[in-house]
Amino acid sequence: MSGPPKIWLDDSGIRHVAAEDREGLWRGMGYCHGADRGLQMSVLRLLGQGRASEWLASTDEMLAVDLFFRRMNWGGGGDSEPTGSIRGLCDAYCDGVNEALLKKPPWELKLLGYRPEPWTPRDIVLLSRMVGYVALAQSQADMERLLVELVQGGVSRDRLEELFPGLLQDLDEDLLRKVTLSERVVPPPVLWETGCARMMASNNWVISGRKTTSGKPILANDPHLEVNRLPCIWYEIVLEQPGDYAVGATMAGLPAILIGRTPRLSWGVTYAFMDTVDSWIEDCRRGKWRRDGDDWRPFRARTEIIRRKGKSPVERTFYENDHGILDGDPYDDGYHLATRWSGASSGSTTIAAFIGLLEARDVMEGRDLVGRVETGWNWVLADDAGNIGYQMSGRMPRRRKGASGFVPLPGWEPANDWSGFVDPADLPRCINPAEGFFVTANQDLNAWGRARPINLPMGPYRAQRIRELLSRDDPLGVEDVCRMQYDLVSPQAREFMALLRPLLPDTPQGRILRDWDFTYSADSEGAFLFEESYRALFREIFGTGALGKAVADHLFERTAILADFYHNFDRILLAERSSWLGDRTREEVHRTVLARALDVPVRRWGESRELTLGHLLFHGKVPRIFGFDRGPVVLSGGRATVHQGQIYRQGDRTTSFAPSIHFVTDFGADDARTNVCGGPSDRRFSGRYCSDLEAWQAGRFKTVKPGLEGLPAGRRPFK
Repeated sequence: MSGPPKIWLDDSGIRHVAAEDREGLWRGMGYCHGADRGLQMSVLRLLGQGRASEWLASTDEMLAVDLFFRRMNWGGGGDSEPTGSIRGLCDAYCDGVNEALLKKPPWELKLLGYRPEPWTPRDIVLLSRMVGYVALAQSQADMERLLVELVQGGVSRDRLEELFPGLLQDLDEDLLRKVTLSERVVPPPVLWETGCARMMASNNWVISGRKTTSGKPILANDPHLEVNRLPCIWYEIVLEQPGDYAVGATMAGLPAILIGRTPRLSWGVTYAFMDTVDSWIEDCRRGKWRRDGDDWRPFRARTEIIRRKGKSPVERTFYENDHGILDGDPYDDGYHLATRWSGASSGSTTIAAFIGLLEARDVMEGRDLVGRVETGWNWVLADDAGNIGYQMSGRMPRRRKGASGFVPLPGWEPANDWSGFVDPADLPRCINPAEGFFVTANQDLNAWGRARPINLPMGPYRAQRIRELLSRDDPLGVEDVCRMQYDLVSPQAREFMALLRPLLPDTPQGRILRDWDFTYSADSEGAFLFEESYRALFREIFGTGALGKAVADHLFERTAILADFYHNFDRILLAERSSWLGDRTREEVHRTVLARALDVPVRRWGESRELTLGHLLFHGKVPRIFGFDRGPVVLSGGRATVHQGQIYRQGDRTTSFAPSIHFVTDFGADDARTNVCGGPSDRRFSGRYCSDLEAWQAGRFKTVKPGLEGLPAGRRPFK
């Protein structure tokens, strides 16, 4: 390397790294992450390693978190080290992290008695797996688990078919009723409380230059995740080499710009809802599993020892076979589920693809790179030559013909095994679509590929609204696209109100809802009344008989299942005829529910939308005057608005889905417009701790661009 990287802050508090070679850039990025997010990185690593009981807290809840991560074993095995040409860059990144941590370790960790261990390439792989699974692929596993619980709870086949249309052709209800289910491995509220940000829904879109004021492509991205935590998951950075640059958002611990641009290419990412998780029903006897007739095979046993602060260690053995990790003890004779995630062995290929984006020359090259990413994402891309494109990534399992991937299948039948993975060229993708734009918002995108990787998409509403806004005749500028990211109109509400409006009672509440414009602004009374009606409809239809009101309320108010997969339930709520209605008509149910639901005092939507942003370690544990927690902030929007705003309880904890960062870039200029829900630093007493929060709330965007002209007056580059 020719010399150490130069690092400085611009007026927005974003670090710039300048170096003469790639190793210098990556060492500088690592230094920035270690200096500004050393606490966040260390806590996430302790979680991923299953060592939170050893250092953070020795509660039973924390033990459950450790058991979850030990079960997944993402940091073990011979595939956990980056290899090949990227190893040197990963080493340089880790060198930078460790230099920063050695120079000034986070004081909060000293209080815990923990001294940060050196960051290693193995830790990079661990975090990349955590990002790809926790609350993402995990949501598919939760829905497949819900199917088993519904079958065992006695929900009828016709009702299941309505809830999961086209997915149950292999369902053997009698066999599934015999499966022994263990308790949930980890209580989700504890997991999120300790630093894992929930990542779920997102928007991204790309617009051809023929529809923009600059005549160049515009790309927009706003990942939706849990925003009521500090620090924000995103860390913005600018990397500069002679004649080249990269601007974008990273996640501390990963040597990659996940959302960003160079002079040649821009890219944005959302979760794909690809089904990458399958379960098999295993016939277990005396610690073995049956295969192909009467061939009994031993499980692979892995024993983990979890150390606990001030308590005795806990030893637990996990059992694995070719179908994944067993839910239960194979010495408990009977049927158990084994579950496998295709991204569990992701690593070097994924990291290489992320790193390669900074050198990609155009959309075609970028699309091929992101197609190699081993976890499930939707990528939109644009280049300076005017091309736009889309590519889904992820290791989609090759299943036998007719298998949906949603229903657990007998593990003793070899035909039910995976037979490799689908080629990325067969996944949904496109280049330069005829309409001049491409939108992803977690909707069903199967039509764009030869393979059909999605069996449980989110609702189409956000994508529908973005398409409406992009279909205007007038050309779009950057400011127009920035405003789009704060749009609060709900096509879901519009669809429901087409049915509900004629049934509304002639009361003040009914008249307010009748005149509502489907906008979820903080001052909207209509949004409040619609949500009261929607909740009451859900409780009436799903809480009567089959599920029971307690289960329906739990699904609605205390899990992510409805937040993610509400469209599966919407189909039944809107259906003219449904077995879930029993012998009642839709109109009868809707009219009765509306009269009851609207008999409430009118409130504004924002009155129930306040959130406190809590520090990852000290949330609620120190007086508010010390400033670790911030807020409250009012979260506008709903489940189906472009600016999504979902709030619900997860156990005893409030959680949220909302745009955590807004990113817009136009190839008519060498910059990006952004804001984040927080700031660059996890240091509470830094002026950069929440420096962008006010702008995020107000919808103001800063301009992030390369070049020494961003250096504040009188300040020289520093290391």
